[in-house]
Amino acid sequence: MENFQFHPASFRDSDGRIFLIEKTVYRGLSAAYLPHYEKLKQSGLMDSLLRSGKLIEHEVVIPQEKFPFPIILKPQPIPYISYPYEWSFSQYKDAALLTLSIQMEALNKGMTLKDASAYNIQFLNGKPVLIDIASFETYVPDLPWLAYGQFCRHFLAPLLLMSKCNVESHRFMQTFLDGIPLPLASSMLPFSTRFSPFIQMHIHLHARSTKRYQVASEGKKAQSIKMPLLNLKGMIDSMQGFIHKLTWKPEGVWRDYYKETQNNYEVQAFQTKQTLIARWISLLNPASVWDLGGNMGVFSRLASEKGVFTVCFDIDPAAVEMNYLSVKAQKAQNLLPLVMDLTQPSPAIGWANAERQSMAERGSPDIVMALALIHHLSIGNNLPLSHTAAWFASLAPFLIIEFVPKIDSQVQVLLTTRKDIFTEYTQPDFEEVYSRFFTLVEKVQIPQSERIMYLWKRLDIV
Repeated sequence: MENFQFHPASFRDSDGRIFLIEKTVYRGLSAAYLPHYEKLKQSGLMDSLLRSGKLIEHEVVIPQEKFPFPIILKPQPIPYISYPYEWSFSQYKDAALLTLSIQMEALNKGMTLKDASAYNIQFLNGKPVLIDIASFETYVPDLPWLAYGQFCRHFLAPLLLMSKCNVESHRFMQTFLDGIPLPLASSMLPFSTRFSPFIQMHIHLHARSTKRYQVASEGKKAQSIKMPLLNLKGMIDSMQGFIHKLTWKPEGVWRDYYKETQNNYEVQAFQTKQTLIARWISLLNPASVWDLGGNMGVFSRLASEKGVFTVCFDIDPAAVEMNYLSVKAQKAQNLLPLVMDLTQPSPAIGWANAERQSMAERGSPDIVMALALIHHLSIGNNLPLSHTAAWFASLAPFLIIEFVPKIDSQVQVLLTTRKDIFTEYTQPDFEEVYSRFFTLVEKVQIPQSERIMYLWKRLDIV
């Protein structure tokens, strides 16, 4: 048990505790959970879910003597853990549909999901996958789905708010770790939703019942209700059909960014930039890349298509949505699009600020790319160059960054709504400040453009 450490988010379910040994993740199954685990295997449900890619791959590890678990699983590593409040609309929708699909398949095999937490879903190679193998238990005839309320809070309420109110409504999940409270969701949804029998039943009337019954008694109340298996399957099927039809049309600010900035990038200039970045990626041969402000992932793909795991962060939900839909359509590997405001990235939250890690705590990329981003940070958000340089240096040993001077039309757009107080936003100042944190490896002027590309190496890297 040397170097044995429980994951800080794993204390809520004693049946399947996550722990780490030398940064390798394991899941320990309790003795009380063994009958459900055996049923999961013997029913054929586990093999079926593994074959279809709905359940994370894992191997069984023989426990050491006096280890606290009779069975230990070593799951396939997830390169970057994401949270529901960072997903695009379609990512959230696909995660919900996966959960319902797994529940239906489980019922057909005599099992059920005891958990319907959105945090149990992760994205691997463009597809959602269930990572909590201890979420299954043996189905008790005529018992309703005990995770139904959790599913409504974690999936149905956020999706309805995203579709019918504002696509960024799922950020409430960052405040409410056990899902958006149904009374809150009910109060925010348009009055017209009360004429939808589905929404009326699963949100509005459900919200009233949660007010009427205390949380402590909800489990007992649910267990006293009888729901035949046929009715339960009918409810799951109805939910699948309804969620499948939910839509949201991407209309973000940066959706057509590359079309709108053609005056900054002639065809040759754009191709030169792509060729340069591809060359630098090949030179450094990274294991992972973070593309900050990556829009729809055009430059992210220069890394991911080389087999490099790449996270593409962007503030615009529409750009991330289109990126994800492209990943799905092309069956792309190694690319994870996420919604992220870099000026206030996802913080560490939950009990003792440790259940959900901050953006930076969840990974250590070899390269950070900040393309056409610095002017948004320095001028759009008044961030000093020293602040951005220090942050980039804290994230990765190598930085690919594009400096956009004031003469650039995109900077001029930013300056139309504010006084130009940015006297230190110049190329010489940029190079001097960044040299405090990095060593310059290469600098290239983009032809037919005033923009300059830099490859920096952090000072502590030999």
